[in-house]
Amino acid sequence: MRIFVAGATGAVGRFLVPLLVDAGHDVTGMARTEEAGDRLRARGAAAVRGDVFDADRVREAIADAAPDVVMHQLTALSKGTPADNGQMRRVGTRILVDAAKQAGVTRIIAQSVAWAYEPGDTPAGEGTPLDVTAPPPRANLVGGITALEEAAAELPEHVVLRYGILYGPGTWYAPGGLVAERLAGRALDERATALVGPLSADDAVNSFVHVEDAAGAAVAALDWPSGVVNIVDDEPAPAREWLPVLADVLGAPAPVTGSGRAGWERGASNARARDSLGWRPAYPTWRTGFAATKES
Repeated sequence: MRIFVAGATGAVGRFLVPLLVDAGHDVTGMARTEEAGDRLRARGAAAVRGDVFDADRVREAIADAAPDVVMHQLTALSKGTPADNGQMRRVGTRILVDAAKQAGVTRIIAQSVAWAYEPGDTPAGEGTPLDVTAPPPRANLVGGITALEEAAAELPEHVVLRYGILYGPGTWYAPGGLVAERLAGRALDERATALVGPLSADDAVNSFVHVEDAAGAAVAALDWPSGVVNIVDDEPAPAREWLPVLADVLGAPAPVTGSGRAGWERGASNARARDSLGWRPAYPTWRTGFAATKES
């Protein structure tokens, strides 16, 4: 299968591309720099230079690659802000989908998130509505996710992967990452502070997924039917449980203890991925995944 990967050198892409190549697929990755392109070629993929906001270049790259599938794994969080990420989801996705349609591509697999659901008291399933009435600043996140998912659904075959919080190598939760720095009490710049937000061992429920499991789900999704799928581990948990464990793994001081949660901080269920699609994460709980992150 010919696959075009946007976001091929990002947190998920760096694991996804080798998996696709090893599975025998013909992979083309888009990279913004020559150095990133060299990394893709070293992993066995073809590389094209381009920026997702350059619509002409994206159309040309996808047309030349003539893929069977476009994989959208783009974010703007490595150097951007929440607003930049919203722009990536709205405008970047629009450009990718338009280019795919023009090239006759009928299938897309797109990266979304599993914490944009409306408030509730139990982990959200895929049938739970998105939090479309949320006030700012959450409205930027939900609006960007809504735009991304609606655009992806314009292709006849579309799988939207609602990832939990990504952790593991290359993420904020790895040793030396933004969360580790925040837990250690080190000062972050304004952009990083806005991205990470406050860290309190409170009642807010989160669902995680190891970045390698996220990549594996994207490969499995090549054979999945259209629709949205939560890609999270088996154990949604409040921050009062997982944050002290992470701090210990990272060698950071015990986090500040708090209480309460926002209604949308409810976690997500992986029942559809597990029971209907047969997906099993290699790290079924953040407990073992955090420990593996320390060892990697």
